[in-house]
Amino acid sequence: MFKLDDDLLRELGLAALPPAEKNKMLAHIYETLELRVGMKLAEQMSDAQLDEFEGFIDRNDEAGALKWLETNFPNYKDVVASELDKLKGEIKDQAPQIMEATMSQMNGEGAAPAAQPSLMPAPTMTDEPSATDVPMPADDATMTPQPQDDQSDAAKAA
Repeated sequence: MFKLDDDLLRELGLAALPPAEKNKMLAHIYETLELRVGMKLAEQMSDAQLDEFEGFIDRNDEAGALKWLETNFPNYKDVVASELDKLKGEIKDQAPQIMEATMSQMNGEGAAPAAQPSLMPAPTMTDEPSATDVPMPADDATMTPQPQDDQSDAAKAA
């Protein structure tokens, strides 16, 4: 489906982030995407569906939750793709500020780190249980943030 890795950061204009900041950003993207997809799907669920789905989450049954999503929301991968596209657009818009704040922090200028911008509105669903821990598509290994090390891609290839 897609990968949360250095290629994504390059696409977003964040390739120059230091490795530790890249890892933080990838983790933030994953967590934000997971939350947004969960919120979007929860809006479409009945109370009974929310209870059933959250049962999988409470039991840490990711495989069961994925199977449940595939059965009850066969378009959930489309929701993931749509939310990722929105998130990518927001990050691209903020990439210059993220880079500037990160570089300022590295240069000791005391600026607050901006590697994790506020990219999502506060949740508005207060009366319903939260289904925010939505497992990602079955090929979620491609979505797991890939740790970045200090070597450049060119150095690794050599």
